[in-house]
Amino acid sequence: MTEPDPKADLLRYLQDGRDALLWKLDGLTEYDVRRPLTRTGTNLLGLVKHVAGVELGYFGDTFGRPFFGEQPPPWWYTEDAEANADMWATADESREEIVGLYRTAWEHSDSTIEPLALDAVGHVPWWPEERAEVTLHHILVRVISDTQRHAGHADIVRELVDGTAGHSEGSDNLPSEDQAWWANHRRRLERVAREAGSG
Repeated sequence: MTEPDPKADLLRYLQDGRDALLWKLDGLTEYDVRRPLTRTGTNLLGLVKHVAGVELGYFGDTFGRPFFGEQPPPWWYTEDAEANADMWATADESREEIVGLYRTAWEHSDSTIEPLALDAVGHVPWWPEERAEVTLHHILVRVISDTQRHAGHADIVRELVDGTAGHSEGSDNLPSEDQAWWANHRRRLERVAREAGSG
């Protein structure tokens, strides 16, 4: 039996979340990838933009490998950016630009992660000093959690856009029933919810 590789396991879960997020954009119009579908404006392209920034910060700045280096960071990555600036794309920011940045962030992150041991120490510059010292293991778990959480958001937003649901391309992770079955299922859940709510 092959010896387990904890770092490889963590990277696989991170990549699963990355791939799921990008799959949720497939086949949609520019409008649909930007549509705010919750009270707080959650939208698919904004989720991708956000997780790109998360990776650039946690696997770049934290381990002494700032992504932007000498070049100025984009407007939404600066300390004085407006609230929630990383959660939506302006009309001037193309889908290709944001997806490209996210893929580049993966490469930058992976090139930080691969040579380091899981107990390698980094420093999160924007955290309070008393807890800013972290290990690579801690940051991997944190970023995986954040990425998977937002992949779940994207799953729901995509279903609201056009009914497409599931875990990943080729593995929807749902019962294989037709639209009539799902409509009946939803009506049943609505009926149960009303019964429970009136009790």
